[in-house]
Amino acid sequence: MQHRVLGRTGREVSTIGLGTWQFGGDFGRVEEADAYAVMDAAAEQDVTMFDTADVYGDGLSEQLIGTWLGKNPEWTGLVATKMIRRAEEPSLEHATAENFQAWIDRSRKNLGRDTLDLVQLHCPNDDVFSSDAVFDRLDALVESGAIAHYGVSVETTDQALSAIARPNVASVQIILNAFRQKPLEAVLPAAQEAGVGIIARVPLASGLLSGRYTKDTTFEETDHRSYNRSGEAFDIGETFSGVDFATGVEAAAEFSELAKQEGLKPTTAALAWVVQSSGVSTVIPGARNAEQARQNAQAGGAPKLSEDFRAAVSRLYADKIAPSVHARW
Repeated sequence: MQHRVLGRTGREVSTIGLGTWQFGGDFGRVEEADAYAVMDAAAEQDVTMFDTADVYGDGLSEQLIGTWLGKNPEWTGLVATKMIRRAEEPSLEHATAENFQAWIDRSRKNLGRDTLDLVQLHCPNDDVFSSDAVFDRLDALVESGAIAHYGVSVETTDQALSAIARPNVASVQIILNAFRQKPLEAVLPAAQEAGVGIIARVPLASGLLSGRYTKDTTFEETDHRSYNRSGEAFDIGETFSGVDFATGVEAAAEFSELAKQEGLKPTTAALAWVVQSSGVSTVIPGARNAEQARQNAQAGGAPKLSEDFRAAVSRLYADKIAPSVHARW
């Protein structure tokens, strides 16, 4: 497993981390024992980056991680969480010092930590990014010792660029995968120049890039791949990266063939594509079981992808995916 410095945190993290949205149930129910097994397997593979949020399962994801941390004190990795989505609207109106402190205190309790490693604003509205007062409040939380560092999770490249310009933003989390390539153009170069870490989320396009789905595949009612197909619950870009499912399945089949020609499984190729994109600090795929966690981690040591493969993926994106997603985020 390779490790890289996560931007202005100054801490090294594994290039393959662990996303834990699934622990909250939004990919269908994950049993508690399976969640612990996933974290065990990830740690065994030298994964040193866990990502969660205070709204995943209304705090359940944080609580599971907190319990696991208590039982595994030898693990010295970084735990990143998020806040602001507990508000009825993730807007400037609710980005108050009082709310920040309450949300931080709740996450500290859930995770069993006095100081949170990294707290990210969780895909807030544009008005939050433009407010100096918001970032002053975050600075105050660092000064108080409640958090060690802060970053942002964004929906759009414009939001990412706004955050990167802030002097104390340690990291930016953004959707980046073979079906969402726009961040390669400006965001990653800007982050590199500023010394800001990039946390790439949704690296498998909600599982599309695993190549396992057909147009007839269905998902549990509690799975966002069922209830957010048209953006009913939150930004549609979080589900299949905003790609129409039928279009995504067809394009994923082509990606799988390209991966086969590269001598790799589709999941490994998809994760390696992100990890090997210049400027990425860490990638946070989710895992529902220990075997998935182990397989994901192996992509951190995958061989360098060929230029022919990357060029073919770029053409696939331009032909099949970009017309419907590139301009939107």
